[in-house]
Amino acid sequence: MSVPPSDILLVGATGLIGRAVIAVAAGRRLTILARRPMDDVPERHALLVAPPERWADMIAAERPPVLVCCLGTTIRQAGSQAAFRAVDHDLILSAARGARLGGATQMIVVSAVGASAQSRNFYLRTKGETEDGLRALGFARLDIMRPGLLTGERAGPPRLGEGIASAVAPVTDVLLRGSLRRYRSIPAAVVARAIGALAGQGGPGVHIHENDSMRRLAD
Repeated sequence: MSVPPSDILLVGATGLIGRAVIAVAAGRRLTILARRPMDDVPERHALLVAPPERWADMIAAERPPVLVCCLGTTIRQAGSQAAFRAVDHDLILSAARGARLGGATQMIVVSAVGASAQSRNFYLRTKGETEDGLRALGFARLDIMRPGLLTGERAGPPRLGEGIASAVAPVTDVLLRGSLRRYRSIPAAVVARAIGALAGQGGPGVHIHENDSMRRLAD
């Protein structure tokens, strides 16, 4: 990663991309904020454990220049649309507000391809509304990662739908050409390396990164 040690605070570390971010942070020291202890965090990283309602204050107190947010769940995992929104919208914006209060100048957030506040799809509409909320917070630089189907080894119980989609991805990816390339599957490790390449980059504004862009950054 391209910023000094401890200048990156990571939330969402227990998910597929969050774990990949930790794995690719070779030689760097992250501050990781999680809701429960993590046994497999390398000793060089700082691990903070607290309930989500305290995260904003803790992030503000840490004063990280860069906030990396890999938070995300599914409606099935959350149990309801309201519970899903509480994580993928409310908690993300709360963490971001804490970061801004602490002086963060950059946020990198994992969203989803097709995210739009105007979407008829609840999942994509929520992601789009989250993106709009983050834009309004005024980070000097906001990097929005929009992956399609994520591939990689997940912790916890398997997700049947994602397992099937991953199995057929090599075939469907070939069929997704032109403007549809952005919907191709992408390994979580590639997204994580792209996040590492972006952390600490200059250049103000909002930057959207989809499949091809993330793969270039990862290389």
